[in-house]
Amino acid sequence: MEIEVLEKDDKSMRLLIRGVDVPYVNALRRVILTEVPCMAVDEIVMLENSSILQDEVIAHRLGLIPLKTDLDSYNLPEECPCKSEFGCNLCRVTLTLDVEAKEGTKTVYSGELKSENPDIMPVSEKIPIMKLAKEQKIRLEAYVRLGKGKNHAKWQPVSMCTYKYVPKIKISKNCDNCGKCADICPRNVFAKTGNKIEVRNLMACILCMDCVKACTQNPPSIEVTWEKDMFIFSLESSGVLPPERILSEAVKILDKQLKEFETQIKVKKVEES
Repeated sequence: MEIEVLEKDDKSMRLLIRGVDVPYVNALRRVILTEVPCMAVDEIVMLENSSILQDEVIAHRLGLIPLKTDLDSYNLPEECPCKSEFGCNLCRVTLTLDVEAKEGTKTVYSGELKSENPDIMPVSEKIPIMKLAKEQKIRLEAYVRLGKGKNHAKWQPVSMCTYKYVPKIKISKNCDNCGKCADICPRNVFAKTGNKIEVRNLMACILCMDCVKACTQNPPSIEVTWEKDMFIFSLESSGVLPPERILSEAVKILDKQLKEFETQIKVKKVEES
C-alpha cells in the first residue's frame, strides 16, 4: 500500500491511497467514524436554571459542542483502573458554567465554559448555547468523558470522512471539440484550449458521467472509468484532534481488530479439527 498526501491543513486531509481494495478503505472510514475516541460532555448536574430552556435541551446542546481531546492523558471509562461510574481524574474532566444576564438579554457562548484542565476546552469560543433574558441565570457542572461514535454521534472526531475512486478520462481522436463536455461539467474538469478539449483537473471528477451524456458523438468520444485499486480518501476533523492523529489511531485500531479476527479464525479451526 502506498499513501500520498494531496492536501493537508490543521483540520482536514486528502490522501491518495494505492494498492488497496474497497473493503479495506471502507473499513478504515468506518473505524474513524465509530471507533476513534474523542471527548464530549456525557453528563451534567444542573444547579440553577431560570431560562426558558429545559435542562434536557441544554444538556443536548452541551453534548454536541466539540472539545479538544487528549488521548494520551485520559482513559475510556470502561478501561479506567478506577472502575467507578463517577469517574476519576484519569477518565473525567469537569466543566462549569455560571452566567447571569444582569443588564439585558445575553447570549451564552461556549467560551464561557470553565474547565479544570485548560487543555480540554471547546474547539471554538463562539458556539452559542442559549439566550438569557434579563435576570435569568444558568449554573451547572458538566462531566466530560472519552467515548466512541458507535455509541453516540457526539463522540465522532470528524465532520466528514469519505473516499472515492481515482478517475480515468480518455478523449478519443474522433472528438469534434464542440466543448459541451466542458460546459456541462459541474467540477470544471475540462478546459477548451483553442480547438482542443483537455482534462484540466482530473482529481476533481466525481464520476457523474454528465460529460459522456452530453457528447454529440456516437459512440461518445469521452470515456470515463476509474482505477480499481486507487482511492482519494478525505477526512475533516471537527477540531477535537489533528487529522493525522485521527488517521493513525484508526490504523492502529483496525490493525488490532484484524489480528483479533485472525486469532479467532485460528482458534475456530483448532476446535473443528
